[in-house]
Amino acid sequence: MEILILFAKNALAPLAVICGLALVLRQDDAETAELKEQSSRVLNPVERWSEILFGLIMTLSFTCTLSVVAGGREEVVTMMVSVLGCNVAWGIIDGVLYVIGSVSERGRSLRLFKALRVARNAGAARAIIAEAIPPTVASVMNDADFDSLRQRLANLPDPPERVRMNADDLKSAVAVFLFVLLSCIPVIIPFVLIHEPKPALRASNGVAIAMLFVGGYLLARYSGFPKIPTGITMVVLGLLMVGLTIALGG
Repeated sequence: MEILILFAKNALAPLAVICGLALVLRQDDAETAELKEQSSRVLNPVERWSEILFGLIMTLSFTCTLSVVAGGREEVVTMMVSVLGCNVAWGIIDGVLYVIGSVSERGRSLRLFKALRVARNAGAARAIIAEAIPPTVASVMNDADFDSLRQRLANLPDPPERVRMNADDLKSAVAVFLFVLLSCIPVIIPFVLIHEPKPALRASNGVAIAMLFVGGYLLARYSGFPKIPTGITMVVLGLLMVGLTIALGG
Protein backbone atom coordinates (compact mmCIF):
# COMPACT_ATOMS: atom_id res chain seq x y z
CA MET A 1 0.00 0.00 0.00
CA GLU A 2 2.81 2.43 0.83
CA ILE A 3 4.37 1.74 -2.57
CA LEU A 4 1.08 2.55 -4.31
CA ILE A 5 0.71 5.78 -2.36
CA LEU A 6 4.27 6.78 -3.21
CA PHE A 7 3.69 5.98 -6.88
CA ALA A 8 0.47 8.01 -6.96
CA LYS A 9 2.20 10.92 -5.28
CA ASN A 10 5.09 10.89 -7.73
CA ALA A 11 2.99 10.32 -10.83
CA LEU A 12 0.02 12.58 -10.20
CA ALA A 13 1.85 15.68 -9.06
CA PRO A 14 3.50 16.36 -12.45
CA LEU A 15 0.26 15.51 -14.21
CA ALA A 16 -1.58 18.02 -12.03
CA VAL A 17 0.86 20.70 -13.07
CA ILE A 18 0.43 19.78 -16.73
CA CYS A 19 -3.33 20.09 -16.30
CA GLY A 20 -2.70 23.53 -14.84
CA LEU A 21 -0.72 24.43 -17.96
CA ALA A 22 -3.61 23.26 -20.11
CA LEU A 23 -6.01 25.46 -18.17
CA VAL A 24 -3.70 28.45 -18.54
CA LEU A 25 -3.46 28.02 -22.31
CA ARG A 26 -7.08 26.88 -22.85
CA GLN A 27 -8.97 28.89 -25.47
CA ASP A 28 -12.68 29.52 -25.69
CA ASP A 29 -14.42 27.50 -28.38
CA ALA A 30 -16.80 30.31 -29.27
CA GLU A 31 -15.18 32.55 -31.88
CA THR A 32 -17.10 35.65 -30.81
CA ALA A 33 -16.00 35.25 -27.21
CA GLU A 34 -12.45 34.70 -28.44
CA LEU A 35 -12.44 38.00 -30.30
CA LYS A 36 -13.81 39.88 -27.28
CA GLU A 37 -11.29 38.36 -24.92
CA GLN A 38 -8.20 39.05 -27.06
CA SER A 39 -8.26 42.79 -26.38
CA SER A 40 -8.31 42.26 -22.59
CA ARG A 41 -5.58 39.62 -22.39
CA VAL A 42 -2.26 40.61 -20.92
CA LEU A 43 -0.50 38.22 -23.32
CA ASN A 44 -2.01 36.45 -26.30
CA PRO A 45 -1.73 32.64 -26.57
CA VAL A 46 1.28 32.77 -28.91
CA GLU A 47 3.17 35.08 -26.55
CA ARG A 48 2.27 32.95 -23.53
CA TRP A 49 3.41 29.75 -25.19
CA SER A 50 6.59 31.40 -26.42
CA GLU A 51 7.52 32.35 -22.84
CA ILE A 52 6.69 28.86 -21.56
CA LEU A 53 8.75 27.27 -24.33
CA PHE A 54 11.67 29.57 -23.55
CA GLY A 55 11.55 28.61 -19.87
CA LEU A 56 11.31 24.92 -20.76
CA ILE A 57 14.36 25.08 -23.01
CA MET A 58 16.36 26.82 -20.29
CA THR A 59 15.31 24.20 -17.76
CA LEU A 60 16.01 21.21 -20.00
CA SER A 61 19.46 22.56 -20.84
CA PHE A 62 20.26 21.95 -17.16
CA THR A 63 18.35 18.74 -16.45
CA CYS A 64 19.54 16.97 -19.59
CA THR A 65 23.19 17.50 -18.65
CA LEU A 66 22.74 15.99 -15.17
CA SER A 67 24.85 12.88 -14.67
CA VAL A 68 22.51 10.19 -13.38
CA VAL A 69 25.44 7.83 -12.77
CA ALA A 70 27.79 10.01 -10.75
CA GLY A 71 25.26 12.60 -9.63
CA GLY A 72 24.15 12.47 -6.02
CA ARG A 73 21.52 14.38 -4.11
CA GLU A 74 23.83 17.36 -3.70
CA GLU A 75 24.32 17.65 -7.46
CA VAL A 76 20.56 17.44 -7.98
CA VAL A 77 19.94 20.25 -5.47
CA THR A 78 22.62 22.38 -7.16
CA MET A 79 20.96 21.75 -10.52
CA MET A 80 17.53 22.79 -9.21
CA VAL A 81 18.91 25.98 -7.66
CA SER A 82 20.68 26.78 -10.93
CA VAL A 83 17.47 26.22 -12.91
CA LEU A 84 15.47 28.53 -10.66
CA GLY A 85 18.17 31.20 -10.68
CA CYS A 86 18.55 31.08 -14.45
CA ASN A 87 14.81 31.27 -15.08
CA VAL A 88 14.42 34.14 -12.61
CA ALA A 89 17.18 36.09 -14.36
CA TRP A 90 15.87 35.43 -17.85
CA GLY A 91 12.28 36.06 -16.76
CA ILE A 92 13.31 39.55 -15.63
CA ILE A 93 15.31 40.19 -18.81
CA ASP A 94 12.51 38.91 -21.05
CA GLY A 95 9.95 41.00 -19.18
CA VAL A 96 12.02 44.16 -19.65
CA LEU A 97 12.51 43.40 -23.36
CA TYR A 98 8.77 42.80 -23.76
CA VAL A 99 8.01 46.23 -22.27
CA ILE A 100 10.57 47.87 -24.57
CA GLY A 101 8.98 46.17 -27.58
CA SER A 102 5.45 47.12 -26.49
CA VAL A 103 6.32 50.77 -25.89
CA SER A 104 8.22 50.91 -29.19
CA GLU A 105 5.24 49.51 -31.09
CA ARG A 106 2.92 52.09 -29.55
CA GLY A 107 5.47 54.76 -30.42
CA ARG A 108 5.36 53.64 -34.05
CA SER A 109 1.56 53.80 -34.01
CA LEU A 110 1.68 57.31 -32.57
CA ARG A 111 4.17 58.36 -35.24
CA LEU A 112 1.91 57.06 -38.01
CA PHE A 113 -1.13 58.73 -36.47
CA LYS A 114 0.63 62.10 -36.30
CA ALA A 115 1.88 61.67 -39.86
CA LEU A 116 -1.69 60.96 -40.98
CA ARG A 117 -2.85 64.20 -39.35
CA VAL A 118 -0.40 66.27 -41.39
CA ALA A 119 -0.55 64.26 -44.63
CA ARG A 120 -0.22 66.54 -47.66
CA ASN A 121 -2.89 64.83 -49.73
CA ALA A 122 -5.25 61.87 -49.87
CA GLY A 123 -2.66 59.64 -51.55
CA ALA A 124 -0.13 60.16 -48.77
CA ALA A 125 -2.80 59.51 -46.14
CA ARG A 126 -3.80 56.25 -47.83
CA ALA A 127 -0.16 55.10 -47.88
CA ILE A 128 0.15 55.79 -44.14
CA ILE A 129 -3.04 53.88 -43.35
CA ALA A 130 -1.93 50.98 -45.55
CA GLU A 131 1.34 50.80 -43.60
CA ALA A 132 -0.53 50.63 -40.29
CA ILE A 133 -3.02 47.88 -41.12
CA PRO A 134 -2.51 44.23 -42.11
CA PRO A 135 -1.66 43.81 -45.83
CA THR A 136 -4.60 41.46 -46.38
CA VAL A 137 -7.02 44.09 -45.08
CA ALA A 138 -5.37 46.84 -47.12
CA SER A 139 -5.64 44.74 -50.29
CA VAL A 140 -9.46 44.66 -50.15
CA MET A 141 -9.92 48.36 -49.35
CA ASN A 142 -10.67 50.88 -52.09
CA ASP A 143 -9.98 54.62 -52.06
CA ALA A 144 -13.36 55.37 -50.52
CA ASP A 145 -12.63 52.99 -47.65
CA PHE A 146 -9.27 54.62 -47.00
CA ASP A 147 -10.78 58.11 -47.14
CA SER A 148 -13.59 57.14 -44.77
CA LEU A 149 -11.12 55.68 -42.30
CA ARG A 150 -8.93 58.75 -42.63
CA GLN A 151 -11.87 61.01 -41.79
CA ARG A 152 -12.81 59.02 -38.71
CA LEU A 153 -9.21 59.03 -37.50
CA ALA A 154 -9.02 62.78 -38.02
CA ASN A 155 -12.03 63.23 -35.73
CA LEU A 156 -10.30 61.49 -32.84
CA PRO A 157 -8.96 63.57 -29.93
CA ASP A 158 -5.43 64.92 -30.18
CA PRO A 159 -2.84 62.21 -29.41
CA PRO A 160 -0.31 62.52 -26.57
CA GLU A 161 3.02 64.10 -27.29
CA ARG A 162 4.89 60.88 -26.57
CA VAL A 163 4.31 57.31 -25.47
CA ARG A 164 4.85 56.36 -21.84
CA MET A 165 4.99 53.06 -20.03
CA ASN A 166 1.62 52.24 -18.44
CA ALA A 167 0.05 49.73 -16.07
CA ASP A 168 -0.62 47.23 -18.87
CA ASP A 169 3.09 47.20 -19.68
CA LEU A 170 3.91 46.36 -16.07
CA LYS A 171 1.25 43.62 -16.01
CA SER A 172 2.67 42.15 -19.19
CA ALA A 173 6.21 42.25 -17.78
CA VAL A 174 5.06 40.43 -14.63
CA ALA A 175 3.18 37.88 -16.76
CA VAL A 176 6.27 37.23 -18.89
CA PHE A 177 8.38 36.77 -15.77
CA LEU A 178 5.89 34.34 -14.22
CA PHE A 179 5.50 32.27 -17.38
CA VAL A 180 9.27 31.86 -17.73
CA LEU A 181 9.74 31.09 -14.04
CA LEU A 182 6.76 28.79 -13.51
CA SER A 183 7.45 26.79 -16.66
CA CYS A 184 10.41 25.18 -14.91
CA ILE A 185 8.44 24.02 -11.85
CA PRO A 186 6.75 20.94 -13.41
CA VAL A 187 10.10 19.75 -14.81
CA ILE A 188 11.95 19.91 -11.48
CA ILE A 189 9.11 18.53 -9.34
CA PRO A 190 10.16 14.90 -10.03
CA PHE A 191 13.60 15.66 -8.54
CA VAL A 192 11.86 16.83 -5.37
CA LEU A 193 9.55 13.82 -5.09
CA ILE A 194 11.90 11.09 -6.35
CA HIS A 195 15.26 10.85 -4.58
CA GLU A 196 16.96 8.55 -7.09
CA PRO A 197 18.42 10.69 -9.92
CA LYS A 198 17.83 8.23 -12.76
CA PRO A 199 14.05 7.67 -12.34
CA ALA A 200 13.66 11.35 -11.42
CA LEU A 201 15.32 12.37 -14.68
CA ARG A 202 13.10 10.02 -16.67
CA ALA A 203 9.99 11.42 -15.01
CA SER A 204 11.23 14.97 -15.57
CA ASN A 205 11.82 14.33 -19.26
CA GLY A 206 8.38 12.77 -19.53
CA VAL A 207 6.78 15.86 -17.99
CA ALA A 208 8.73 18.14 -20.34
CA ILE A 209 7.67 16.14 -23.41
CA ALA A 210 4.05 16.20 -22.24
CA MET A 211 4.20 19.97 -21.73
CA LEU A 212 5.66 20.48 -25.19
CA PHE A 213 2.92 18.35 -26.73
CA VAL A 214 0.09 20.01 -24.78
CA GLY A 215 1.45 23.45 -25.63
CA GLY A 216 1.71 22.61 -29.33
CA TYR A 217 -1.77 21.07 -29.31
CA LEU A 218 -3.39 24.14 -27.74
CA LEU A 219 -1.39 26.51 -29.92
CA ALA A 220 -2.70 24.62 -32.97
CA ARG A 221 -6.21 24.95 -31.59
CA TYR A 222 -5.74 28.71 -31.41
CA SER A 223 -4.07 28.99 -34.84
CA GLY A 224 -6.25 26.53 -36.73
CA PHE A 225 -3.46 24.04 -37.47
CA PRO A 226 -3.82 20.23 -37.18
CA LYS A 227 -3.67 19.59 -33.42
CA ILE A 228 -1.92 16.21 -33.08
CA PRO A 229 0.75 16.82 -35.76
CA THR A 230 1.46 20.28 -34.34
CA GLY A 231 1.84 18.83 -30.84
CA ILE A 232 4.30 16.21 -32.13
CA THR A 233 6.16 18.85 -34.16
CA MET A 234 6.48 21.03 -31.07
CA VAL A 235 8.00 18.12 -29.15
CA VAL A 236 10.55 17.50 -31.90
CA LEU A 237 11.41 21.19 -32.30
CA GLY A 238 11.67 21.68 -28.54
CA LEU A 239 14.07 18.76 -28.14
CA LEU A 240 16.14 19.95 -31.13
CA MET A 241 16.41 23.42 -29.60
CA VAL A 242 17.44 21.94 -26.26
CA GLY A 243 20.11 19.87 -28.01
CA LEU A 244 21.37 22.92 -29.87
CA THR A 245 21.47 24.93 -26.65
CA ILE A 246 23.49 22.24 -24.87
CA ALA A 247 25.82 21.76 -27.86
CA LEU A 248 26.60 25.49 -27.95
CA GLY A 249 27.29 25.57 -24.22
CA GLY A 250 24.07 27.37 -23.26
